[in-house]
Amino acid sequence: MSPRSASVNEELRRRSRERLLQAAVELVGEHGFEATTLGDIADRAGSARGLVSYYFPGKRQLVQSAVHRLMHRTLEEALEREPRTEDGPERLARAIDAILGLARDHPVLMRQHMAGLLQGEGFVQCPEQQRLGELLGDTVARYGSQNVAADYPMLRAVLMGAVYAALIPGVPMPIPALRAELFQRYGLDWSLGVPPESETGSGARERDLSRFFATEERTDLS
Repeated sequence: MSPRSASVNEELRRRSRERLLQAAVELVGEHGFEATTLGDIADRAGSARGLVSYYFPGKRQLVQSAVHRLMHRTLEEALEREPRTEDGPERLARAIDAILGLARDHPVLMRQHMAGLLQGEGFVQCPEQQRLGELLGDTVARYGSQNVAADYPMLRAVLMGAVYAALIPGVPMPIPALRAELFQRYGLDWSLGVPPESETGSGARERDLSRFFATEERTDLS
């Protein structure tokens, strides 16, 4: 039996790493960070436990990379969904809605991610984060930025701030209010992206709240 080629080995390593990242997203979302062990993640991924240490220096780095992967994939899906568009404002609106949607749909995971960023090791530079950064940078460029190097970090900062505000235990900001603030900041029409009233399962209260905040923002700044 001939040995596997380098390309085959590389693909196997990629798939193994991807399974670990997906398992981390699932388990932390289900049980929280502290209750999830590296052994649990390896077992869910169907991998040998030693592989976790081979790919990641620790649990926090693994979880941060896993969340960056989830963010990248969610953002990519939002930007490329049908009808596809090259319109800069529409793509920025989709990006904002995608990131705010993660705070709504994965609160435990995203709350842990935000907490992890404030730990000693801070922001993990990993392939998943780099891909996320490239997508956001491209979004800023298509929006019409003349200085992507400055505008991309600002977009990243305001999105992280909005996610943090949506997840504060006890006093979370409503996502429609955060959306209105971000759309006002970037001069985006409320109808772009996926307005809260068009989301499946949204109730009358959320629709009314989103319209109220959108109207208030326009009135205050007029």
